[in-house]
Amino acid sequence: MSKLNIKPLADRVLIEPQAAETKTASGIIIPDSAKEKPQRGKVVAVGSGTKKAPLTVKVGDTVLYGKYAGTELKFEGIDYLIMKESDIFAII
Repeated sequence: MSKLNIKPLADRVLIEPQAAETKTASGIIIPDSAKEKPQRGKVVAVGSGTKKAPLTVKVGDTVLYGKYAGTELKFEGIDYLIMKESDIFAII
């Protein structure tokens, strides 16, 4: 994979969502039509923050975010989400 040339601005964060679950804990296979949108991902790039609020997350963190948070984008065949840090609920 080539080096990522996307640099988010201000308090924005670029996240690579984790793949949706394909099986339940009991082993039942989930069909594509019933899969939920993932709410967990890995931070791959962060902005520089703002003067009033420096960023808490850093590259490599695994985070939880809202189901409909952020804007989807595809770069070099990989899906990403870009969102404000305030849309992130927790660092895992």
